Amino acid sequence: MNITDETVDFIRLHRLDDVRQLALKGNRNPKVDLSFALDQIQGWQTARKKLPTWATTEGVVYPPHLNMEQCSSEATARYKGRYFSLSGLCHQATLFDLTGGFGVDFSLMSGYFAHAVYVERNPELAEVATYNFRMLGLHNVESVNADGVDYLLQHIPLKSSRNDDVADTVVYLDPARRNTTGQKVFRIEDCTPCLLAIRNDLLQRADVVMIKFSPMLDWHEAVRQLLSDLPTEACLPSCEVHIISVKNECKELLIILATHRQHCKRPTKIVCVNDNSIFETDDTPTAPLLTEDDAFSESSCYLFVPNASVMKAGVFGQLSKTLGITMLDHDSHIYISSHDLPAFPGRRFKVNDIATMNKRELHQKLRDITQANVSVRNFPLTAEELRKRLKLKDGGQTYLFATTFKGRHLIFIATANLTSANN
Repeated sequence: MNITDETVDFIRLHRLDDVRQLALKGNRNPKVDLSFALDQIQGWQTARKKLPTWATTEGVVYPPHLNMEQCSSEATARYKGRYFSLSGLCHQATLFDLTGGFGVDFSLMSGYFAHAVYVERNPELAEVATYNFRMLGLHNVESVNADGVDYLLQHIPLKSSRNDDVADTVVYLDPARRNTTGQKVFRIEDCTPCLLAIRNDLLQRADVVMIKFSPMLDWHEAVRQLLSDLPTEACLPSCEVHIISVKNECKELLIILATHRQHCKRPTKIVCVNDNSIFETDDTPTAPLLTEDDAFSESSCYLFVPNASVMKAGVFGQLSKTLGITMLDHDSHIYISSHDLPAFPGRRFKVNDIATMNKRELHQKLRDITQANVSVRNFPLTAEELRKRLKLKDGGQTYLFATTFKGRHLIFIATANLTSANN
């Protein structure tokens, strides 16, 4: 990789500038590779938020914008590394990343393995990633410029036996989620490589397979597809679904298949992650609902809203069972309790009052409120429509939750529990 001193100086001088304006101005110095410099400036500006370790590491080279857009964030990549660290099963194993890309996931997972192999079919991207591995101080890694599926079939041997306690082969894949015209896709059969086509080859060669999917994917259907029609002699692999959110925004869906444990017919494990909050479950029983006889008083009432990962997982019943709380209604996904629950995976609120949609009652209970954060769940009005009807400004310290309970439209007037670590 040949980078001139003039290009390096240009990048350093204009690191904080607008890339579009720089492109329009151009550059008269023939020793400056302007196209490369603009990629580096834009890449560093993205990395400051998405990949802070990369941004603070001198000498890191960034790929074109599309590759930066598609790569994992440092936060989600670190979660994958921690998963393998805590599993205690892979310290003597080899990691094969068959869709290496920019190498963010690979960089943060590789340190937990005895050896790690990065495979990427794009030669330019493979060159950039390999260069960065040296800049990041990775020593136990090997880089291969090849097609991941070809490498799987030609270089990872079939398993002749299984060890229930130790994994020696771990495969990671992040299938491309754009079609031939550049449009985003998320179904398994539309991604490249298609996991359904190589599933048997993966399970016959790897002890653990971790696959990253779009959070848009229906995980129930994905698990069904991956576990159906297995060869009759194959043991049903154990399956884990990890839904990862950052700052309550769902970022990634991981499906992990493990064959080395030989736990046939083991229930699918679901892990809901939002920053430092983790909620795990094995099944999804029906959530108990409040009845007409269940009284809730605003003087001793707390309201809970699940985080994005729990909402995506749909594990509402298990949340009720684990924490001993009741859901207001199937379609509201709001939980009510007489006491606070610091461990709740989501936002927590103290209810100060409850109002119906009676105009006189609303006027009385909202008379001192001019500003509020309005949310609606299973309610005939949108949040904006309700805010206008109540003549409230958006924001502030008050939260209004409008919902329906046994045919009655209710508004919970609450304040946030700001001590929560799971907001």
